[in-house]
Amino acid sequence: MFYSRTVKLLLHLGDSATTIEVSDDLTLDRATVLEATGWEVKDHGLCRGEVCRPARLGETLTLDELAAGLGRPLALEVDGDECVAVLGEPGGTTVRRGDLAPELRLTDADGHEVDLTRRGRRTVVVAWSTWCGCRYELPAWHALADELEPLGLDLVAVALDDDEQRVRHWTGKASMPPVLDPDHRLSDVFGVVNVPSTVWLDEEGRVAKPPTIAPGDDQFKEFTEVDAERHHEALRQWVREGVVPATDAGDEPDDDLRRARAERRLAAWLHQHGRDVAARRHFDAAVELAPLDFSIRRSSMRNRGEDPFGHEFFELWEQWSAAGRPGYRAT
Repeated sequence: MFYSRTVKLLLHLGDSATTIEVSDDLTLDRATVLEATGWEVKDHGLCRGEVCRPARLGETLTLDELAAGLGRPLALEVDGDECVAVLGEPGGTTVRRGDLAPELRLTDADGHEVDLTRRGRRTVVVAWSTWCGCRYELPAWHALADELEPLGLDLVAVALDDDEQRVRHWTGKASMPPVLDPDHRLSDVFGVVNVPSTVWLDEEGRVAKPPTIAPGDDQFKEFTEVDAERHHEALRQWVREGVVPATDAGDEPDDDLRRARAERRLAAWLHQHGRDVAARRHFDAAVELAPLDFSIRRSSMRNRGEDPFGHEFFELWEQWSAAGRPGYRAT
């Protein structure tokens, strides 16, 4: 029997989610895929905006062939006549100082779009979450924003969180705009692996400093082993004098981490749409692929029936510390 399924393609290059029709064996029509995703076939390969891949697609192709052609990991959930597919980030996505940041727009809790990377001003993006003690540090970030805003700095706090009410509770206390990122697009695009982290962007949207751990204050210095004031002073010096501290870019994400981020994003979509059993399966898959990535493992603890502030977290902390605190770069 031959029939169509609905396929939800969630592309990390942009913020779109596209629905297209495929056959029973998950075969896609090339023309339909190109129209839905915005990719174009050119002499030198597949292109979307300024991004090109030296790839060729047949007139029909499977989801696996599409993912391979675009150089992206595939996460897939098939349920009856519906299939949800996430195409994750390609290789070579680690941002480095001087790179033009990818365009990234998120939505605040009131439904307003917030441009993170093309603001025309120096911008510090602060990644935090309600599952992190850094939620207590928001008033310190708010005070720093008040101090530096007149000098030309925008500070945008982004919650890697899917619980709007929790986010509103904590941002309300700090009087900061509740920008939400339930899909962790900030992690996917910039390589954020833990919170609190900051990304510095200049007036042109170029990366002045890649993601680094930066607490708002010293409430949890025993755990972070980071002096918050050192980061704040470096930020002041950048705003006033244009001086940026030397910071290495993070390691290039390996295939497992890229696959884990795709699985986590698929799990988040399923959770948001009330499909918790399927979501749990993909959260588990993401954790298995990247067990020491906090933005994947700790952020999914509530969804996996674990306590992000309980013994599961401290077990993770011990494993991560024993492994040399991977991904934890401070100013």
